[in-house]
Amino acid sequence: MAERRIIIDNLMLQYEGLFELKELYLLIDKWLRQKGYDKFEKRNNEHVLKDGKYIEMELEPWKKISDYAKIVINVYMHCYDIKEIIVKKDKVDVRMNQGKVKIRFIGYLVTDYESKWEGKPLFYLIRAIVDKWIYGVSSDKLEGAVAEDVKHLHQNIKAFLNLYRY
Repeated sequence: MAERRIIIDNLMLQYEGLFELKELYLLIDKWLRQKGYDKFEKRNNEHVLKDGKYIEMELEPWKKISDYAKIVINVYMHCYDIKEIIVKKDKVDVRMNQGKVKIRFIGYLVTDYESKWEGKPLFYLIRAIVDKWIYGVSSDKLEGAVAEDVKHLHQNIKAFLNLYRY
């Protein structure tokens, strides 16, 4: 079984106000493509309530670094009380969403994701030694890459949502 090391745990982003949900999703999708991530959408639920829509989305994009390690980012997005409203921008009616958004980011470094080193006890021991003494030096760089990507995605979404504050 692969080893998952949590590098960034529960980095939160909260926003309340006007935004475009479709554009937010497209921003995340574009960022993932630019950084070379493969997108995996674990869950996407939408419930229509009397107060507005409730949308719950869980993305788990991943990027293969080598045959031994990969980066996985979990993005949990919850949108509450989403209502569609019409806003005038430069004398033009624009449809936008109004509501609350909570996004949680978790960044993992996954090693031996193909479980090649766990078939026999001797291989497991060799893997532990290799992880500690050989990959130990480069794992700091890999952990830094995980932290950098998660924080960069967080900052991009935060900047996007702050565009709508006025």
